[in-house]
Amino acid sequence: MSSNDRYIAIRNVTLVGVLVNILLTIIKFIFGIIGHSQALIADALHSLSDLISDSLVLVAAKFSSADADNEHPYGHARFETVATVAVGLLLSLVAIGIFIDAIRRLLVPELLLEPTAITLVITAIVLVAKEILYQYTIYIAKQVRSPMLRANAWHHRSDAISSFIVLIGIAGTLAGFSWLDAVATIGVSFMIAHIGWSLMMSSFKELVDTGLDQNKLNQITETIESVEGVCALHELRTRKMAHNALVDLHILVDPHISVSEGHYIAEIVKSTLIEKFEEISDVMVHIDPENDEEFKLNLNLPLRSKIVNDLQACWYGLAVTKHIEQITLHYIAGKLTVDVYLPLNIVTSLDEAADLSQGFNELAANTKDINTINIYYR
Repeated sequence: MSSNDRYIAIRNVTLVGVLVNILLTIIKFIFGIIGHSQALIADALHSLSDLISDSLVLVAAKFSSADADNEHPYGHARFETVATVAVGLLLSLVAIGIFIDAIRRLLVPELLLEPTAITLVITAIVLVAKEILYQYTIYIAKQVRSPMLRANAWHHRSDAISSFIVLIGIAGTLAGFSWLDAVATIGVSFMIAHIGWSLMMSSFKELVDTGLDQNKLNQITETIESVEGVCALHELRTRKMAHNALVDLHILVDPHISVSEGHYIAEIVKSTLIEKFEEISDVMVHIDPENDEEFKLNLNLPLRSKIVNDLQACWYGLAVTKHIEQITLHYIAGKLTVDVYLPLNIVTSLDEAADLSQGFNELAANTKDINTINIYYR
């Protein structure tokens, strides 16, 4: 699904939520006041917070769908994460306000409201409407893999649950328990606070680059190890970014293969992970010729230019070295091995080839940085 299609899906379901929440907020406030139900009024505030969170989702969905740019090379997906934190904070603040008001009324019985039967009917209708909205929103959230939309869906579900608690509180009050409406209001506040806190904590973890869970890491490891040419892997790291996950790792390959083959193996690893795991959007693969956790690379070894100069200055003469077709350097186990490729017609006998090899071996023995020089003819 493209970023634009994803944005349209999130926008459409959220606009439906906006319309429903506007209607329910008005209904709850009006009938909460008319029907003298503090719990229903508190539930109206909950719906109002739903309306605000819907607005946050719309804005965040628009920004998060933007393509990567110079300032945001990994894209804008964390706008969703920030919006999820905002929704969680909003829920927590609403919960605190509702809780304080309910406690105040319980401590001062004269402030307790006595709901009427109409509030019971309205609450039942609201409960059904919010549950339907939750089911619709969570379905789309799964389709587009949006934690932000999933958070908003649970916001709708919390409203449905709070409406159920309100239903019990109003029914109890009508049965003669005048304090039950206020107690139900406290129950609503605790539930809203729990959901808000959960949303904030999960998003905070994402903002500090929390990785994928261990089960998912095991699956990723098995997939990488199944790729032909991968001898081992280490330093596997992941981090979440809204509906996406970023992966970087080191793979160990045969140290004597070509650079292009190593690169090709790395690209196969990358494409395999992205294809198999829908949450993985980007993979960075570092190729190792040896396990760099076990062998530390010796950074004091010479680079190509010095090696070439040493070969050109060797005692057996420029007549040979000028015919070198290729020099391959192997930096392995803290040592340097040099492969020299010469044309076959440069030597006329095995004795001459042996003398040439002996000369290169002496060069290696007299050069502290070079461990071995191998001669190949082609």
